[in-house]
Amino acid sequence: MSSEASSLIRFRTSALKPSALALALALLPAGCGYHVAGHSDTLPKTVHVIAVPALENTTNSYRIEQKLTSATIREFLAATSYKISSHPESADAVLRGKVVSLEAVPLLFDTKTGRATTMLVTVKCQVVLTETDTQKVLFHTDNFLFREKYEISTDVKSFFEEQDPALDRLAKDFAARLVAAVTENY
Repeated sequence: MSSEASSLIRFRTSALKPSALALALALLPAGCGYHVAGHSDTLPKTVHVIAVPALENTTNSYRIEQKLTSATIREFLAATSYKISSHPESADAVLRGKVVSLEAVPLLFDTKTGRATTMLVTVKCQVVLTETDTQKVLFHTDNFLFREKYEISTDVKSFFEEQDPALDRLAKDFAARLVAAVTENY
């Protein structure tokens, strides 16, 4: 490469850097719209205690509503400053929900055995948070969707009954997203 071509490349590259920097600085104040979960509480300041009665289960999945309810309670206690009650009449707001569907479909398969190695689990719920005194709806969705991939052990020697631990992980992940959605009003 000639020195003239080399200096032209250096010139063009260095000429691009200030313009790219100027563009980045111009876009910086606009922000990207993202925020850290748990730091933007949009619920009224009058809400201090939230009742979380057991979710209703309209699926054929045995006890899924119990796992999702207890995980949601644990998440509220761990991630927020709200107190949780099991009695709606003693709370400032009540979170009611219904598990509408639960699906698990295989995503990836082991080429040697043909067994599924990764499943996609989808949970659809209806959720409403209502202020107790005014009956004002603070959060409502008929289509709260939770999707997550979960790996399944294919090693027969180390395989153990995976359903309960998998449902516990699912419930924990579901609860984290639900509490964030309710408190941040996505």
